[in-house]
Amino acid sequence: MEFIVPAELKAVPVEEAKCYDVIIIGAGPAGMTAAVYAARKKLDTLVISKDVGGQTLLAPGVETYMGYQYITGAELMRKFEEQVRQFPIALEINDEVVKLLRDENRFTVRTATGKKFTGRSVIIASGRRARSLNVPRERELIGRGVSYCATCDAPLFGGLDVAVVGSGNPALTAVNELTKCARKVYTIARSAIKADAVLREKAERSGKVEFVVGYAVKEIQGGDKVERIVLKQTAGDKELVLDVRGVFIEIGATPNVAFAKELAELSESNEIRVDCDCKTSVAGLFAAGDVTTVPEKQIIIAAGEGAKAALSAYQYLIEA
Repeated sequence: MEFIVPAELKAVPVEEAKCYDVIIIGAGPAGMTAAVYAARKKLDTLVISKDVGGQTLLAPGVETYMGYQYITGAELMRKFEEQVRQFPIALEINDEVVKLLRDENRFTVRTATGKKFTGRSVIIASGRRARSLNVPRERELIGRGVSYCATCDAPLFGGLDVAVVGSGNPALTAVNELTKCARKVYTIARSAIKADAVLREKAERSGKVEFVVGYAVKEIQGGDKVERIVLKQTAGDKELVLDVRGVFIEIGATPNVAFAKELAELSESNEIRVDCDCKTSVAGLFAAGDVTTVPEKQIIIAAGEGAKAALSAYQYLIEA
């Protein structure tokens, strides 16, 4: 089968007055893949997002996306954007959806800049945002030793000492991932370790893990890269300094669903409930990627779910 790739097009104007076939909220792997699939089905498509890439931009190295043995998250998303811009897709970037409403067979989207758009269907691919420590040097050293994804970045720390901040199942899962390559893994918890016993036992058996309980991160230090982490007792004044080259922050992530709470059905974890076709509880409303209840928050899975969501939206539109 021969695929025809459209010639490069100029930016498609965004129009508030028109009714789009599909509005895609979010421009990470799920949203951008959904946009390409929607465009190939000749759907009039609008993508709204505060940036192109989402959390993928935080990944210093990606080694699990097929076709690339190694690529940075920012480079990968540039590839996504280049492909999207080959199609007549309207892009409203540097804006953010604050409200999503449904009126009969139409959806209304309102943005932070006061704009209003209408669509026959909507795909929510707004992802999630990792909770941060809000300590000095954390933001500056993202991608330079500070990471929010052990699955993505663990191989980059082979033979090095690292720290994982967190006490729940995600934190101990990250610890066990890191023991495969790191020399030593400090596990920092404000109080008791809350993860399942099986995860803790596995970490202990590795012989590489040291639990530092009763401490919180005061500061991350380093010039161009992480060099050390300063801890302070949660019930005292004692401080510890650990020489590490990586800091993995695993204190949870929040799905970006505030704008859709009154419309979409959410799980106990505030994720949008979807079926295997990316359908939500509302006709014409679909969701894909890390914002949903689909397990395993990975770039390649988000992209696949984005494709499914676009194909489901197309099927909905031709049957409507």
